[in-house]
Amino acid sequence: MDELKPSPVNSTPLTPIAFLERAAIAYADCPSIIYNDTTFTWSQTNRRCLQVASSLSSYGIKTGHVVSVLAPNVPATYELQFAVPMAGAILHNINTRLDARNVCILLRHSESKLVFVDYLSRELILEAVSLFPPNTKRPTLVLITDDADAAADQSSCSSLTAYFSCSYEDMMEKGDPGFKWVQPQSEWDPVVLNYTSGTTSSPKGVVQSHRGIFIVSATALIDWGVPKHPVYLWALPIFHTNGWSHVWGMAAVGGTNICLRKVEAPTIYNLIDRHGVTHMSGAPVVLNILTKSPDVEPLKNPIHILTAGAPPPAAVILRTESLGFVTVVFKDELPRTSTGKIQKFVLKEIAKGMGPKK
Repeated sequence: MDELKPSPVNSTPLTPIAFLERAAIAYADCPSIIYNDTTFTWSQTNRRCLQVASSLSSYGIKTGHVVSVLAPNVPATYELQFAVPMAGAILHNINTRLDARNVCILLRHSESKLVFVDYLSRELILEAVSLFPPNTKRPTLVLITDDADAAADQSSCSSLTAYFSCSYEDMMEKGDPGFKWVQPQSEWDPVVLNYTSGTTSSPKGVVQSHRGIFIVSATALIDWGVPKHPVYLWALPIFHTNGWSHVWGMAAVGGTNICLRKVEAPTIYNLIDRHGVTHMSGAPVVLNILTKSPDVEPLKNPIHILTAGAPPPAAVILRTESLGFVTVVFKDELPRTSTGKIQKFVLKEIAKGMGPKK
């Protein structure tokens, strides 16, 4: 019977990265990401993620290193949820609404080696790294630029490019599409490091494993009853616990990810009509935004919307459902663990060392 125990022959560590590898085969030519006028297929997304993972390895990123992302829901952010673990690193998404002091605390506590930064957060990250103590190694910065619609805003950052090693697209282009991604030695290996926003106290962190994320992603799909090929609109920030794990879940079912830089009712309704959105998620405030928009009309087709955090008032749910949304409310977002308590203590010590807020 000893021969029946887990071995490389009969057991492979569970990992959410396998969802992308499968999607590249099972849903190769199906759309994976849509953003403005850009569309990628699942085979293209897999290739791009492998290229980014390859470049990360060439930058010296190794298993166990932390790589951070400070960006809204643009294609690069979605791709990095796969590309960073593919390089063997631990993914750390940063809330873009934090101030520089808190961003600095998270970067120092996580010992982040490299940070991908959206061009609209460039001043925030530069201020954050300027708060590092003298003689402290700072993380490498990579700039995420946007498409032609943002050319005017990006032109103003030309004087700041010296602070960034390269752009995200340049890094991707230099990568090897044939890169053999780093599979976890154990499904209990860490894959994600998430922090709370610190609104009520110091930020608390939780480390999650490949196994945990795989199971959460799969059960979230089952619990919500998500079918194959949903069209998912990203109104929920990916930095909120990795979009409640739907970043990986969408790959598992061959979904289409409609990326959204900013939550605005007119933009959301335009994308719903344009792409035939079937599913979306968001905090209760998103429901308010959608239902209080002027000249809003009932949906042509029902849309399943998942909301969590503070329970929305019954009146908000009724208004949402009267428009044609099918609402599901979840109670909790982030698991409460002893890891979070330990990290909360360490973060407090770092904050004390930085002195009072200015």
